[in-house]
Formats: sequence, structure tokens, C-alpha cells
Amino acid sequence: MTRKLVVGTVSLLLILLFLSTAGSKLADLSNFHFGLTESPFIAPFADVLAYAVPLTEVAISVALMVRRWRLAGLYASFVLMLLFTIYISAMLLSGLDIPCSCGGIVEEMSWEMHIVFNSFFVVASAVAIFFHKQTNLSYAKGNLSTPGAH
Repeated sequence: MTRKLVVGTVSLLLILLFLSTAGSKLADLSNFHFGLTESPFIAPFADVLAYAVPLTEVAISVALMVRRWRLAGLYASFVLMLLFTIYISAMLLSGLDIPCSCGGIVEEMSWEMHIVFNSFFVVASAVAIFFHKQTNLSYAKGNLSTPGAH
């Protein structure tokens, strides 16, 4: 029961995070696009990323909402948050003073706080993946009486 609660809570937090940031990016797409063009690391891909990032966040949110797709959504969340964390770390190490175009409340954080925030979600996604797989393994072995906790 605790594993199911952790998976559900992490999934809900990720859904809220991704829908919030995606909505903010899409609501002010020109500003988000401009922020991407200011980054020396991703400027060449800004036209594609301006649409791909928020649409990916929405797609992952949908996957997290659908029980059958939840594990895939957790894996995608883990990868996306890890990529965001690596990007933010590179920005911090570059010494460049480029404003964040992350969207939502996340946009107000410092680069250092972003790393802590994103790292939390990387770890939380990993734990949820582990618990999700453990729960499914228990059902497969017949250790739990009813399926559907995934």
C-alpha cells in the first residue's frame, strides 16, 4: 500500500509540475522561444524545442494519468528531469547570466535552487519506478490479492 501511495503521489506531483510549466510556456510561447535562443547550448534548436518541450511535458502528464502507461511516464519523467538538471548544471558552470524560461513558479528559482528542485524529482521518479516495478512484481508472483495498483 505504501508503494502504491508513493507512486501515486510522485505521479501527481509530476503531473502538476509538467502541466503548470507547459501551460506557462505555451501561454507565452514567444518569451519561452526567446529564452531558448539566448542559451548558447540550445539556441540552434530553439525553434523545435519551443514546441517540443511543452508538448513533451503534456504527453508525459497524460502517460502518468493513465494507469497502463504510468511506468513509461515515470521513465520519461526521470529522463526529462535528468536532462533539465544536466542543462541547468551546464548553465550554472558556464557562468553566463541567462534568465530562466522554464515557466510557472519554477521560473522564479535561482539556477542553484533549480538543481535542488530538479534533483528531487529525478530521485522521486527513480523511487516511483522502483516501487511501481516492485508492486507489479508482487502481483505477478501472486503475493498480492488484487491487480491494479500500478
